[in-house]
Amino acid sequence: MKSVAVAFFAGILFAIGLCVSGMTDPAKVLGFLDVGGSWDPSLAFVMAGAVGVHAIAARLALRASRPVWSDRYSLPTRRAVDLPLIAGAAIFGLGWGIAGYCPGPAVVNLVAPSPGLATFVLAMALGTIALPLSRAGMRLIKQTVGVNREPGGAAGAARRTAP
Repeated sequence: MKSVAVAFFAGILFAIGLCVSGMTDPAKVLGFLDVGGSWDPSLAFVMAGAVGVHAIAARLALRASRPVWSDRYSLPTRRAVDLPLIAGAAIFGLGWGIAGYCPGPAVVNLVAPSPGLATFVLAMALGTIALPLSRAGMRLIKQTVGVNREPGGAAGAARRTAP
């Protein structure tokens, strides 16, 4: 229960930070991304501040033998820059550039929804659902193709026994 409360208050703090910094305003985000037009560099300072605070806080936290509200640290183990990582970053960037929202500010803005926000959140939810389904489908296709291409597979046996 303690970890749920900590996660809740961390989310509230994150939401307040998004609101104070202007990250919940899609026009401000799109102004930051419009480097060829009327560019608004203020979000670069927000991001630099967030990265700086996180870098210091993470270093301090990792000096402890274990986290305060957990039994162990849960750190990423994969370090590869592969196609799924690049594709995901590109899709995230396209969504951010088109709509002016990323998932955090979109969830915060649900307190005052608009048609554009509702469309973004619906697309985000569908994408979240579609990813595991597409991965499962790809595994099934690979298994099916792998079985049918083997000489002893069902397709190979059918070809050998056909007149």
